[in-house]
Amino acid sequence: PTEPESSSATSEAPPDRDTSTSIEGIEIHPYTSRNHVQAPTRVAYDQAPPFGGNHDNMWATCTGVVYTKAIRNESAVHSLEHGAVWIAYNPDQVTGDALAKLAQKVTNQPYMLMSPYPGLDKPVSLQSWGHRLKLTDPADPRVDQFIKALRQNSFTFPEPGATCDSTGMFDETNPPPFDPTPPGPDAMPVGS
Repeated sequence: PTEPESSSATSEAPPDRDTSTSIEGIEIHPYTSRNHVQAPTRVAYDQAPPFGGNHDNMWATCTGVVYTKAIRNESAVHSLEHGAVWIAYNPDQVTGDALAKLAQKVTNQPYMLMSPYPGLDKPVSLQSWGHRLKLTDPADPRVDQFIKALRQNSFTFPEPGATCDSTGMFDETNPPPFDPTPPGPDAMPVGS
């Protein structure tokens, strides 16, 4: 479907370049493939959590939503294409006050989403299109640095002006489920 223009603006002006390169530990990959799949088709992502490449035709609502269930990778990656930052966390390692503090960074913030990611190899992983930062401490100051540098930074994602609102198209209360199993031979390649 055609993606409507955004009416939401971030609370501060986006950077005028990719300022994330100075963040210690950041991974950067220039994904250019952006083909759509239709669920239940999966993408054979080469990263967990993924942070670019082919993805679902429907994006996960990223208007400051804190998902209580793990969401489909392919939906989250489409949100990244729109300029969102996705905070994924290992639900066995991040709980209580640490989880609440992370959620405060996301709740009602445009171009932000957060979800549990079962089996994540670090407590926290932040993703934006082509960028990822895995952290052992949810209170690490690099969480805020990543968000400031990459949320809606038009120099780092392919669809400036795309919305994060998917009301009526994506059910926030019952999102397409996360599938932890390896994709089968019928999965679409992640692309370059």
